[in-house]
Amino acid sequence: MIYDTLIIGTGPGGYVCAIRAAQLGQKVAVVEKRATHGGTCLNIGCIPSKALLYASDMFAEVEHNFAALGIVVSPPKVDLVAMMKHKQDTVDANVNGVAFLLKKHKIDSFVGTGTITAPGRVEVRADNGDLSVIEAKNIVIATGSDVAPLRGADGKPIEIDEKTVLSSTGAIALDAVPAHLVIVGAGVIGLELGSVWSRLGAKVTVIEYLDRILPGMDNEVAKQFQRILEKQGFTFRLGSKVTNITANAKGAKGASVQFEPVAGGNAETLACDKVLIATGRIAYTRGLGLEALGVAMERGRVVIDGQFATNIPGIYAIGDVVRGPMLAHKAEDEGVALAEILVGQHGHVNYDVIPGVVYTMPEVASVGATEEELQAKGITFKVGKFPFTANGRARAMRHTDGFVKILADATTDRVLGCHIIGFGAGDLIHEVAVLMEFGGSSEDLARTCHAHPTLSEAVKEAAMAVEKRAIHM
Repeated sequence: MIYDTLIIGTGPGGYVCAIRAAQLGQKVAVVEKRATHGGTCLNIGCIPSKALLYASDMFAEVEHNFAALGIVVSPPKVDLVAMMKHKQDTVDANVNGVAFLLKKHKIDSFVGTGTITAPGRVEVRADNGDLSVIEAKNIVIATGSDVAPLRGADGKPIEIDEKTVLSSTGAIALDAVPAHLVIVGAGVIGLELGSVWSRLGAKVTVIEYLDRILPGMDNEVAKQFQRILEKQGFTFRLGSKVTNITANAKGAKGASVQFEPVAGGNAETLACDKVLIATGRIAYTRGLGLEALGVAMERGRVVIDGQFATNIPGIYAIGDVVRGPMLAHKAEDEGVALAEILVGQHGHVNYDVIPGVVYTMPEVASVGATEEELQAKGITFKVGKFPFTANGRARAMRHTDGFVKILADATTDRVLGCHIIGFGAGDLIHEVAVLMEFGGSSEDLARTCHAHPTLSEAVKEAAMAVEKRAIHM
């Protein structure tokens, strides 16, 4: 059998692409190296981490906030075994759901490592050594990303054993709360997983090469977020580079982390129980045979054109292996767009309107341009900002940290970006995303009636504040 489309990788980009292609009448197959579908996101990334974030947040609510709401309970205790079961149950429900959807759409699944040996031809090697050869008119690379290595002063990657020195995979599977967790990297993954263990009782120290946290996000939001995390117990060592991590001798637990100022200065050493390396992710293309095929690459990623096509006819790529933010929902949209392009439709992804969320407490959410990006491009803009301290629903919930910031073109009033730090920011950001998708203005948002009392009123008030007419501030 020759398939219309064969997709290597069943993470959010791959399985969504497969389902949409099947909906459009194509005969589709997928190749997945794991025993379960869903990729990093569903198995060891987005989904399990969010399960732990929610569980640990509930623990923190009981521990710190219930009394102020008039709810008196005994001091809570952490049952980490039960919490990890909740995480695994969540993962199982999601990956089983993807398997059901693939079967529902009559998509054939091959388990093993896929190698593209020629255009239209993929060999799949199962764990037991069995080899299958699959032919398809179109091949889609959707193999996602892997943990970026941290190199020590000697230039060699620091070993991750997932026992003492952890990647995100090990950090969601600890069997005890560490007394002291050192995190290398102040990006999304490090701050989210640091929040989990901080809430459960760990001392958390974050070492970051840059002089700020959350690189790439709005600077004002990042500064306030850092202050909030410090109040929660985080310690930050910014502008510092890790030069080595040494696990303690056999029989002794923990490790020592050596680091020094990026600008120069005295080196320091921190003793800790666990170290999480959270310095980013890199495209996963190992074993695909891309070099032998002559597939163009740039900085480790597959080069594609505006139709997701590589330089080799019939081979396409989406998701973390190509340009753009490494986000599951970006990969999903690319998967849908490519499936539609392959049948002659006009699939499209608007890369200017891709939200990003940090699922901490409070959440941080962003869509569109930051102030810094607009300034660098010489675009004149107006800023509307509204604090949650002035929002009635936020007061009632005792979640008044943060604000909403809206950036609008100074001439046309078109909304160019929105940045939110606060309770539920990850949901609130989407009304602005829809507005931006249709080229809406701050005036459009300001004149849209919002229910009272809701947190979303803060978004409306920020839009009103663009023209300095917010009511409750």
